Amino acid sequence: MDIGGKARKLERRISRTVDAAVDEFVGRSAPTPLEIVHGVLDRAEQQVQEIGRGRRVFPFNVVRVRVVAGPKEREARARIAAVLDGPPALAERIIERLRSTGCSVKAVTTDVIFERSRGADWPSSDFHVEFDQIAATVPPAAAPEPASESAAGAVRPIRLTVIKGVAEQRAYVFKGGRIDMGRRAEVFDDRQRLIRTNNVAFVEGDDANASVSRRHAHIDYAEAQGCYRLWDDRSAHGTSIIRNGRTIRVPAGARGMRLEAGDEIVLGAARLKVSFGDREKSRV
Repeated sequence: MDIGGKARKLERRISRTVDAAVDEFVGRSAPTPLEIVHGVLDRAEQQVQEIGRGRRVFPFNVVRVRVVAGPKEREARARIAAVLDGPPALAERIIERLRSTGCSVKAVTTDVIFERSRGADWPSSDFHVEFDQIAATVPPAAAPEPASESAAGAVRPIRLTVIKGVAEQRAYVFKGGRIDMGRRAEVFDDRQRLIRTNNVAFVEGDDANASVSRRHAHIDYAEAQGCYRLWDDRSAHGTSIIRNGRTIRVPAGARGMRLEAGDEIVLGAARLKVSFGDREKSRV
């Protein structure tokens, strides 16, 4: 085992020892949120496949966690959600663990489901981890798309028009993929290493822009659902959507919020108008 592998093994052992000591002190009736996290990470790592020449892959893009916590167990659900939502979010933890093993992984989506009781096919614990691979296909005919989505599986461009704040461009058009949004075009860490390039870059100096985090939010095209979804990247001043006069908060670590034509994306005090189609003019 290499030095990195030994370090990871020691870290896991220490984490579990601390958790066990806490359990012994306060008593134990169900897995702690951290125990669930460790269990998910361990089981995800067990799914890594060797493909030859020292290369390793994770053959899934969805990790589904089922936890026993009934509707009346609100405090338990809140504690579990707080830890799994992060920061760091469970999906980020999984990706970090997989990459630490030398595994090639692009993106992982997590889904936490609370159950009233343990499933018959579960192991002895009160949580269960399922892995799935959602193919990049259009939704089945039995589930018709809303009018705002593309037809016949075509990826429609999304147009983002700045209506409050100052960005490097007034309007941006993208077609699928991931769209990072934040302050500054390039984001560096304390050691001046480039850690992110913002596709929608708000400039320094504007009052509204001051509330936009450097790594504020991103939009990702969900191929399986055929839609664009907005994610908050643990921004300081939050991310939300204004739809039909109603403000909808986008919580960090959630599965992202589906975007519709006419939505306004709120990044701190800055705003972007959403429309679809590269020739469509935004009404601002």
